[in-house]
Amino acid sequence: MMKALLIVDLQRDFCPGGALPAAKANHIVPVINNLMGKFEHVIASRDWHPEESVHFSVWPKHCIRHSEGAKFHPDLQVDQIKQTFLKGTEGKDDGYSAFEATNKNLNEYLGQNQIDQLFITGLTTEYCVKETALDAVRNNIDTYVIRDAVAAVNKEKGDEGKAFAEMEEKGVRLIFSTKIK
Repeated sequence: MMKALLIVDLQRDFCPGGALPAAKANHIVPVINNLMGKFEHVIASRDWHPEESVHFSVWPKHCIRHSEGAKFHPDLQVDQIKQTFLKGTEGKDDGYSAFEATNKNLNEYLGQNQIDQLFITGLTTEYCVKETALDAVRNNIDTYVIRDAVAAVNKEKGDEGKAFAEMEEKGVRLIFSTKIK
């Protein structure tokens, strides 16, 4: 069995001071950096929106291609990332799930590298992390979300808790980073 660490959208616009911040985003960066050495495959997704997108009818503008806000968190050890999957690249899609990447197919990448266990970290718990985890389960991948390595935007109170419950109900395993060897 081959495992991979997936870092979902750990970008400046989702961190405190960004356009759409998850309050605890800065706290998960050291946890994710510490996890990287435990995985041969470290991969990431990034929101990579055009200036105009239907996505911005619901959300403030964020992670515009090549902008400061689209860059990875400055403390993230990006040199460890083997492949980045860009999503939300079209003006007509939301691109919540990393499986919707347009530059490279995540499911194909996992298959080509014989990865059958996916450990998911990043932002935000109730949107992109959740949708990526649910897609992974649908693709018959043994899927874990690392609870202390994700953070929520919590648009509505309790959103993160609901997301954890839905993921668990649909077959995602919720674990803490201390359980990963």
